[in-house]
Amino acid sequence: MRRMRRIVRELLAGAALVPRGFGFWRRRPGAMALGMLPAVIAGTLIAVVLIALGLNVEALAQAVTPFADGWAERDRSVLRTLLALVIVAGAIIGTVYTFTTLTLLIGDPFYERIWRAAEKELGGFTPTPVRFWRSFGDGLVLVLRAMGYALITWLVGLIPGVGSVASAVLGPVLAGHLIARELTTRPFEARGITAAERARLLRGSRARELGFGIATQLFFLVPGGAIAVMPAAVVGATSLARSVLERAAAEVEAAPRPTPPA
Repeated sequence: MRRMRRIVRELLAGAALVPRGFGFWRRRPGAMALGMLPAVIAGTLIAVVLIALGLNVEALAQAVTPFADGWAERDRSVLRTLLALVIVAGAIIGTVYTFTTLTLLIGDPFYERIWRAAEKELGGFTPTPVRFWRSFGDGLVLVLRAMGYALITWLVGLIPGVGSVASAVLGPVLAGHLIARELTTRPFEARGITAAERARLLRGSRARELGFGIATQLFFLVPGGAIAVMPAAVVGATSLARSVLERAAAEVEAAPRPTPPA
């Protein structure tokens, strides 16, 4: 019971970092307004793709089922309708991850400006530039990870009976983990922390990380929320990275020291 209360407390603490990030609008409105642009671009691109898919999904279903041309009309129609629904469902699931991934990739220079301002305001650390090739490599890993998460969510959604509910829960959790992990990359890398060390640090604060990521994803459900939340999420992720490092340092400090040999 005590462990459950601690997990809930950590989830709420992580979620609270998102609305706290909105407070940065008062102090750096210019940087925050620019930070909305990547989400606008990503959303527009995804909307165009979805509209094109919706207009051509029947033709696509026919193109991938040429073997059904000789079937009875009813059987052929049922098969292609089901396939069209599966394609649309996969596309909708994919948009969750595609939007996050595109926004992060497009927004890298915009979000760096917000991150630097947040670090300066929080104090105690002078940001250093992140090397281009390291950032480029992280971008490739982000794309691959997003594709994997989208595939997992889509496959879970195909489970009869419980698939739709399970994927509806799993999608925001995985997408939240993705965005929390990627938005904390820059504050960790600027401190010389490797990818393996970042993963270990975030595992030690998993509930707080998920609370932050899921809260960010929930804003996506509000019309226009995805555009408004991304700059605030960058600020929140900076605070999240600092809290994770502070916890790790406190745990090291509290660890029992080995007794020196007599």
